[in-house]
Amino acid sequence: MSARSGSALTFGVAVALIGGVTLGNGGANVMPVFVDDFATRFALSDSTAGLVAATQLMATAVVTLLLAERAARPGRVRMARLGLAVSGVGFLGAATVTDPVGLVLANLVLGAGLGVVYAAATAALAATDDADKASAVTISGVVGVTALLIMGVPAANHDVGEGTGFLLMALCCVLAWPLLRRLPDGPSGPAAPDAGSAGPQGAASARPSVLLLVGTGLLWAVTQGAWSYASVLGRQHTSMSHSAVSAVLAVSSVVALVGAVVGPLSARHFGRMRSMAAFITAQALAMAVLIFTREPVVFTVAAVLWQACQLAVLVQMLAAAALIDPTGRLVASLGGAGALGTGVGPLAVGAILDSAGAGVLGLVLAVGTFAASLPLLRMTVAGGAVADEPQPGRVPTV
Repeated sequence: MSARSGSALTFGVAVALIGGVTLGNGGANVMPVFVDDFATRFALSDSTAGLVAATQLMATAVVTLLLAERAARPGRVRMARLGLAVSGVGFLGAATVTDPVGLVLANLVLGAGLGVVYAAATAALAATDDADKASAVTISGVVGVTALLIMGVPAANHDVGEGTGFLLMALCCVLAWPLLRRLPDGPSGPAAPDAGSAGPQGAASARPSVLLLVGTGLLWAVTQGAWSYASVLGRQHTSMSHSAVSAVLAVSSVVALVGAVVGPLSARHFGRMRSMAAFITAQALAMAVLIFTREPVVFTVAAVLWQACQLAVLVQMLAAAALIDPTGRLVASLGGAGALGTGVGPLAVGAILDSAGAGVLGLVLAVGTFAASLPLLRMTVAGGAVADEPQPGRVPTV
């Protein structure tokens, strides 16, 4: 890896990155227990609960995309803290509202605030002197902290009172305020071109096809939709307690780190295409089993396998996109498409659960995963070709 200028990855910088990315993506990662809380508290149907979840996730996605350019400039700490303040107000509102309309508005506010935090924190990853190491440390820390939140939020709801989990998230925003002061800042003046800082000089940026963006959005709609209702399905189908289901989801999130390690190793040993296809197949099957099963043990195994395969797919997808387009434009485009899919997923899954039931949902999600994977597999093949025969100045078609 070539040397690059940037902030050293000190302990303080690592904590700031972990705190920012964890909270910025906290709405999506902790959504299963959020949905379980407000669906019970307001007696919401699956589709209505999905609408509330989609409101928050879409707000986060849209704000993140809108502020991506702003996050490349100086002032990230101030920007992230503004997001924390807005998020804190939203979490307080979600904890204290007494009607569904107020709940939707509160989730809209907190989702927008989280989007501000997420834009600043993810942009800061590129400002370190070792982006690979920074990403690995940040992702590992995010997984660990998220696992604690997945257990802590429902515990607060059931031990202290309904809605208390949102107060816990507001407290996290307060605690993160001083930690984010070490967030690496953007360069002064106009942002430098990606090709000059993240890849070879003169490298051409890839133009993602509409089909690739739709496939990416569909994959994350399927994944986030199923994840958002994992807690509800676990309790209803296996008769597991709130705490048991939360523990299973937390453990599956931590074990998913294995996928980040196994994915690249598998790609090197078996080839990108075969590795990606195998993990996508395993992910789709595990997701279907998690929805169909009535056995707690099978639910646990399926959750762990699903999350591990999902992370393996994500790592390989980003690696292929980076090989095709060293400027980072393709990676950013896929991230935006995935964020929008994440916002739509809970709403669609809730509607299917209400209208057709869990049996049909399992089939729809499995088929959706396979359909979404086709353009991504094509991109993976293109990434392998670029790695084998690099062609400077060529604009890849993906």
